[in-house]
Amino acid sequence: MGNKDKNLYRLDELSDYKVASNYSDVTGWKIVDADNRTIGKIDNLWVNKDMQRVVYLDVNVDKALIEDSKKEVHDAIEYDNGKEFMYTEGDTHIIIPIGSVSINKDTKIVMANGIGYDTFRKTSRYNRLHNFDRDYERNVLRSYYPADESGFNSNSDDDTFYNRREFDGR
Repeated sequence: MGNKDKNLYRLDELSDYKVASNYSDVTGWKIVDADNRTIGKIDNLWVNKDMQRVVYLDVNVDKALIEDSKKEVHDAIEYDNGKEFMYTEGDTHIIIPIGSVSINKDTKIVMANGIGYDTFRKTSRYNRLHNFDRDYERNVLRSYYPADESGFNSNSDDDTFYNRREFDGR
């Protein structure tokens, strides 16, 4: 990912940044879908430095969800000489826009609003060591919000991309 282009950083990369006192640092918390099925554990927060706010949760996907996704053909499978390309070892992370979740401070559980287990199972994952790019962001958002697909097709590579309700974590 070109940080200089998108201005996204993991919170743990920014020694002079921390979660504001009126917000919960959800790192390490469990994340579930609307039916309370485990999606994974929040590994980190992605921060847009110019906007000075969290835009994504970085989720280490639960092993059961990964195993479930191996059981059927993935929508985004690529073909190489007629052989299916599956996830490589280490593709265990997904991003979830901060405005797409509800945070329960009492139970320390984050719930994805309106995004179901099957959607998470089919959503492309990335390797934390390789990060992601804007195309990955667009594909993930189209996966989560297929009815709003046209809004994610813009070629905007600047911070206006994050001026949408999906990124409003208030």
